[in-house]
Amino acid sequence: MPELPEVETVCRYLSLQLPGALVLGATLRRADLRYPIPTRAVQALEGHRLSAVRRRAKYLLLDFEPAATALIHLGMSGRLFTTPPTPDWQLHEHWRLHLRSEAGLLDLRYVDARRFGCLDILRQDAKVEHPLLAVLGPEPLGPGFSAAELLRQTRGRQAPIKAWLMDSHRVVGVGNIYASEACFRARVHPLRAVTDLDLQDCQRLVASVRAVLEDAIAAGGSTLRDFVGGDAKPGYFQQQLAVYGRGGEPCQACGAPIERSVLGTRATYCCPNCQL
Repeated sequence: MPELPEVETVCRYLSLQLPGALVLGATLRRADLRYPIPTRAVQALEGHRLSAVRRRAKYLLLDFEPAATALIHLGMSGRLFTTPPTPDWQLHEHWRLHLRSEAGLLDLRYVDARRFGCLDILRQDAKVEHPLLAVLGPEPLGPGFSAAELLRQTRGRQAPIKAWLMDSHRVVGVGNIYASEACFRARVHPLRAVTDLDLQDCQRLVASVRAVLEDAIAAGGSTLRDFVGGDAKPGYFQQQLAVYGRGGEPCQACGAPIERSVLGTRATYCCPNCQL
Protein backbone atom coordinates (compact mmCIF):
# COMPACT_ATOMS: atom_id res chain seq x y z
CA MET A 1 0.00 0.00 0.00
CA PRO A 2 1.36 3.48 -0.82
CA GLU A 3 2.26 5.18 2.45
CA LEU A 4 3.31 8.72 3.28
CA PRO A 5 6.63 8.71 1.34
CA GLU A 6 4.98 7.35 -1.79
CA VAL A 7 2.07 9.81 -1.62
CA GLU A 8 4.45 12.68 -0.85
CA THR A 9 6.54 11.69 -3.88
CA VAL A 10 3.46 11.86 -6.10
CA CYS A 11 2.40 15.14 -4.46
CA ARG A 12 5.75 16.83 -5.06
CA TYR A 13 5.88 15.78 -8.71
CA LEU A 14 2.32 16.84 -9.44
CA SER A 15 2.93 20.12 -7.59
CA LEU A 16 5.48 20.94 -10.28
CA GLN A 17 3.26 19.86 -13.17
CA LEU A 18 -0.34 20.81 -12.40
CA PRO A 19 -0.82 24.20 -10.68
CA GLY A 20 -2.27 26.66 -13.13
CA ALA A 21 -3.61 23.93 -15.42
CA LEU A 22 -7.14 24.33 -16.80
CA VAL A 23 -9.52 21.36 -16.64
CA LEU A 24 -10.79 20.59 -20.14
CA GLY A 25 -12.92 17.67 -19.03
CA ALA A 26 -12.96 14.31 -17.26
CA THR A 27 -13.47 10.75 -18.46
CA LEU A 28 -14.74 8.13 -16.01
CA ARG A 29 -14.77 4.43 -16.83
CA ARG A 30 -16.70 3.33 -13.76
CA ALA A 31 -19.09 4.76 -11.17
CA ASP A 32 -17.21 3.63 -8.09
CA LEU A 33 -13.93 2.52 -6.59
CA ARG A 34 -13.91 1.77 -2.87
CA TYR A 35 -16.71 4.31 -2.58
CA PRO A 36 -19.07 5.78 -5.21
CA ILE A 37 -17.48 8.45 -7.40
CA PRO A 38 -19.48 11.72 -7.46
CA THR A 39 -19.74 11.72 -11.24
CA ARG A 40 -21.54 15.05 -11.64
CA ALA A 41 -19.13 16.85 -9.31
CA VAL A 42 -16.13 15.46 -11.20
CA GLN A 43 -17.60 16.51 -14.54
CA ALA A 44 -18.36 19.95 -13.06
CA LEU A 45 -14.61 20.56 -12.67
CA GLU A 46 -14.49 21.39 -16.38
CA GLY A 47 -13.43 25.01 -16.77
CA HIS A 48 -11.87 25.12 -13.30
CA ARG A 49 -8.20 25.92 -12.83
CA LEU A 50 -6.07 23.72 -10.61
CA SER A 51 -4.39 25.95 -8.02
CA ALA A 52 -2.49 23.59 -5.69
CA VAL A 53 -1.63 19.97 -4.90
CA ARG A 54 -1.42 19.05 -1.22
CA ARG A 55 -1.06 15.94 0.93
CA ARG A 56 -2.77 15.05 4.21
CA ALA A 57 -1.68 11.69 5.59
CA LYS A 58 -2.06 9.29 2.64
CA TYR A 59 -4.59 11.49 0.85
CA LEU A 60 -3.85 13.78 -2.08
CA LEU A 61 -5.83 17.01 -2.21
CA LEU A 62 -6.11 18.84 -5.53
CA ASP A 63 -7.48 22.37 -5.09
CA PHE A 64 -9.44 23.93 -7.94
CA GLU A 65 -10.52 27.55 -8.33
CA PRO A 66 -12.99 28.84 -7.45
CA ALA A 67 -14.06 26.46 -4.64
CA ALA A 68 -13.56 22.72 -5.06
CA THR A 69 -11.03 20.13 -3.86
CA ALA A 70 -10.54 16.61 -5.19
CA LEU A 71 -9.71 14.10 -2.46
CA ILE A 72 -7.79 11.09 -3.80
CA HIS A 73 -6.58 7.96 -2.03
CA LEU A 74 -4.40 5.43 -3.85
CA GLY A 75 -5.71 2.43 -1.91
CA MET A 76 -3.64 -0.74 -2.15
CA SER A 77 -2.42 -0.49 -5.72
CA GLY A 78 -3.36 2.94 -7.08
CA ARG A 79 -1.16 4.93 -9.44
CA LEU A 80 -1.70 8.60 -10.23
CA PHE A 81 0.52 10.08 -12.92
CA THR A 82 0.60 12.45 -15.87
CA THR A 83 1.11 11.61 -19.53
CA PRO A 84 0.61 13.34 -22.86
CA PRO A 85 -2.95 12.82 -24.12
CA THR A 86 -3.45 9.38 -25.68
CA PRO A 87 -6.64 7.75 -27.00
CA ASP A 88 -5.87 4.33 -25.54
CA TRP A 89 -6.71 3.12 -22.03
CA GLN A 90 -4.53 0.60 -20.26
CA LEU A 91 -5.95 -2.20 -18.13
CA HIS A 92 -7.27 -1.02 -14.74
CA GLU A 93 -7.29 2.68 -15.65
CA HIS A 94 -10.49 4.11 -14.17
CA TRP A 95 -10.48 7.86 -14.69
CA ARG A 96 -8.65 10.75 -16.32
CA LEU A 97 -8.65 14.49 -15.97
CA HIS A 98 -7.88 16.25 -19.26
CA LEU A 99 -5.81 19.38 -18.63
CA ARG A 100 -4.11 22.23 -20.44
CA SER A 101 -1.04 23.67 -18.73
CA GLU A 102 1.58 26.16 -19.85
CA ALA A 103 3.59 23.19 -21.15
CA GLY A 104 0.68 21.94 -23.25
CA LEU A 105 -1.99 19.25 -23.05
CA LEU A 106 -1.72 16.44 -20.52
CA ASP A 107 -3.84 13.79 -18.83
CA LEU A 108 -3.89 13.02 -15.13
CA ARG A 109 -4.54 9.27 -15.07
CA TYR A 110 -5.62 6.97 -12.23
CA VAL A 111 -4.85 3.24 -12.46
CA ASP A 112 -5.86 0.81 -9.71
CA ALA A 113 -5.93 -2.96 -10.16
CA ARG A 114 -7.60 -3.67 -6.81
CA ARG A 115 -9.96 -0.66 -6.85
CA PHE A 116 -9.45 0.14 -3.15
CA GLY A 117 -8.72 3.81 -3.87
CA CYS A 118 -11.20 6.65 -3.82
CA LEU A 119 -12.09 9.92 -5.55
CA ASP A 120 -14.33 12.50 -3.93
CA ILE A 121 -15.03 16.19 -4.52
CA LEU A 122 -15.25 18.60 -1.60
CA ARG A 123 -16.47 22.14 -1.42
CA GLN A 124 -13.68 24.28 0.03
CA ASP A 125 -16.21 26.31 1.99
CA ALA A 126 -17.58 23.21 3.73
CA LYS A 127 -17.98 23.83 7.46
CA VAL A 128 -17.44 20.20 8.43
CA GLU A 129 -14.17 18.44 7.61
CA HIS A 130 -14.41 15.37 5.41
CA PRO A 131 -15.00 12.28 7.60
CA LEU A 132 -11.94 10.52 6.13
CA LEU A 133 -9.74 13.42 7.27
CA ALA A 134 -11.40 14.34 10.55
CA VAL A 135 -10.15 11.25 12.44
CA LEU A 136 -6.48 11.53 11.47
CA GLY A 137 -3.59 12.04 13.88
CA PRO A 138 -0.69 14.48 13.46
CA GLU A 139 1.75 14.47 10.58
CA PRO A 140 5.00 12.68 11.56
CA LEU A 141 7.11 15.34 9.85
CA GLY A 142 5.26 18.18 11.60
CA PRO A 143 5.48 19.72 15.07
CA GLY A 144 2.50 17.75 16.39
CA PHE A 145 4.59 14.58 16.52
CA SER A 146 7.12 15.04 19.31
CA ALA A 147 8.90 12.96 21.92
CA ALA A 148 7.09 14.71 24.76
CA GLU A 149 3.69 14.11 23.16
CA LEU A 150 4.54 10.50 22.37
CA LEU A 151 5.56 9.93 25.98
CA ARG A 152 2.39 11.58 27.28
CA GLN A 153 0.02 9.62 25.07
CA THR A 154 1.56 6.23 25.72
CA ARG A 155 1.44 6.19 29.52
CA GLY A 156 -0.53 3.17 30.71
CA ARG A 157 -1.02 1.85 27.16
CA GLN A 158 -0.06 -1.75 26.40
CA ALA A 159 -0.08 -1.65 22.60
CA PRO A 160 3.12 -2.75 20.85
CA ILE A 161 5.11 0.26 19.67
CA LYS A 162 4.95 -0.81 16.01
CA ALA A 163 1.16 -1.09 16.16
CA TRP A 164 1.01 2.36 17.78
CA LEU A 165 3.08 3.89 14.99
CA MET A 166 0.82 2.33 12.36
CA ASP A 167 -2.38 3.64 13.97
CA SER A 168 -3.45 6.65 11.89
CA HIS A 169 -5.39 8.03 14.85
CA ARG A 170 -2.03 8.40 16.67
CA VAL A 171 0.24 9.48 13.81
CA VAL A 172 -0.41 9.29 10.08
CA GLY A 173 1.39 7.64 7.19
CA VAL A 174 3.84 5.33 9.01
CA GLY A 175 3.16 2.05 7.23
CA ASN A 176 4.53 -1.42 7.86
CA ILE A 177 7.86 -0.95 6.09
CA TYR A 178 8.63 2.39 7.68
CA ALA A 179 7.55 1.38 11.20
CA SER A 180 9.90 -1.63 11.06
CA GLU A 181 12.79 0.47 9.78
CA ALA A 182 12.19 3.26 12.31
CA CYS A 183 12.14 0.83 15.22
CA PHE A 184 15.46 -0.61 14.04
CA ARG A 185 17.10 2.80 13.76
CA ALA A 186 15.78 3.75 17.21
CA ARG A 187 17.03 0.46 18.71
CA VAL A 188 13.52 -0.25 20.01
CA HIS A 189 11.94 -3.71 19.71
CA PRO A 190 8.72 -3.38 17.67
CA LEU A 191 6.73 -5.63 20.04
CA ARG A 192 7.69 -3.71 23.15
CA ALA A 193 4.75 -2.11 24.99
CA VAL A 194 4.58 1.63 24.45
CA THR A 195 4.07 2.24 28.16
CA ASP A 196 7.63 0.97 28.76
CA LEU A 197 9.21 3.71 26.64
CA ASP A 198 11.09 6.44 28.45
CA LEU A 199 11.80 9.94 27.17
CA GLN A 200 15.09 8.95 25.53
CA ASP A 201 13.36 6.06 23.73
CA CYS A 202 10.70 8.47 22.51
CA GLN A 203 13.30 10.97 21.34
CA ARG A 204 15.14 8.30 19.33
CA LEU A 205 11.89 6.93 17.94
CA VAL A 206 10.54 10.30 16.77
CA ALA A 207 13.89 11.17 15.18
CA SER A 208 14.08 7.75 13.50
CA VAL A 209 10.53 7.92 12.11
CA ARG A 210 11.29 11.31 10.57
CA ALA A 211 14.66 10.21 9.19
CA VAL A 212 13.24 7.05 7.63
CA LEU A 213 10.37 8.92 5.99
CA GLU A 214 12.66 11.68 4.69
CA ASP A 215 15.12 9.13 3.29
CA ALA A 216 12.25 7.27 1.62
CA ILE A 217 10.88 10.46 0.07
CA ALA A 218 14.35 11.30 -1.25
CA ALA A 219 14.49 7.84 -2.87
CA GLY A 220 11.07 8.26 -4.51
CA GLY A 221 9.33 5.88 -2.09
CA SER A 222 9.35 2.09 -2.08
CA THR A 223 8.20 -0.03 -5.00
CA LEU A 224 7.66 -3.60 -3.88
CA ARG A 225 4.90 -4.29 -6.39
CA ASP A 226 2.68 -1.62 -7.90
CA PHE A 227 3.76 1.86 -6.87
CA VAL A 228 5.03 4.46 -9.31
CA GLY A 229 5.43 8.19 -8.79
CA GLY A 230 3.68 10.98 -10.66
CA ASP A 231 6.22 10.56 -13.46
CA ALA A 232 5.29 6.83 -13.70
CA LYS A 233 8.74 5.82 -12.38
CA PRO A 234 9.28 3.40 -9.45
CA GLY A 235 10.82 4.26 -6.08
CA TYR A 236 14.11 2.88 -4.80
CA PHE A 237 14.01 3.04 -1.00
CA GLN A 238 13.63 -0.76 -0.86
CA GLN A 239 17.32 -0.93 -1.71
CA GLN A 240 18.11 0.75 1.64
CA LEU A 241 16.02 -1.50 3.90
CA ALA A 242 17.90 -2.69 6.98
CA VAL A 243 15.38 -5.19 8.36
CA TYR A 244 12.11 -5.25 6.41
CA GLY A 245 11.87 -8.32 4.17
CA ARG A 246 15.26 -9.62 5.39
CA GLY A 247 14.13 -12.40 7.74
CA GLY A 248 17.01 -14.82 8.41
CA GLU A 249 19.60 -12.56 6.84
CA PRO A 250 22.42 -11.07 8.97
CA CYS A 251 21.86 -7.73 10.67
CA GLN A 252 23.89 -5.02 8.97
CA ALA A 253 24.97 -3.70 12.37
CA CYS A 254 25.81 -6.82 14.42
CA GLY A 255 25.47 -9.85 12.14
CA ALA A 256 22.69 -11.55 14.13
CA PRO A 257 19.91 -13.13 12.01
CA ILE A 258 16.98 -10.80 11.44
CA GLU A 259 13.84 -12.21 13.05
CA ARG A 260 10.44 -12.29 11.36
CA SER A 261 7.20 -12.38 13.32
CA VAL A 262 3.57 -11.47 12.69
CA LEU A 263 1.87 -8.59 14.50
CA GLY A 264 -1.82 -8.59 13.74
CA THR A 265 -1.73 -9.66 10.12
CA ARG A 266 1.45 -7.79 9.20
CA ALA A 267 4.96 -9.19 8.93
CA THR A 268 7.35 -7.61 11.42
CA TYR A 269 11.14 -7.66 11.21
CA CYS A 270 13.73 -6.79 13.82
CA CYS A 271 17.22 -7.58 15.10
CA PRO A 272 16.97 -9.41 18.46
CA ASN A 273 20.41 -8.13 19.43
CA CYS A 274 20.20 -4.44 18.45
CA GLN A 275 16.55 -3.84 19.40
CA LEU A 276 15.58 -4.23 23.04
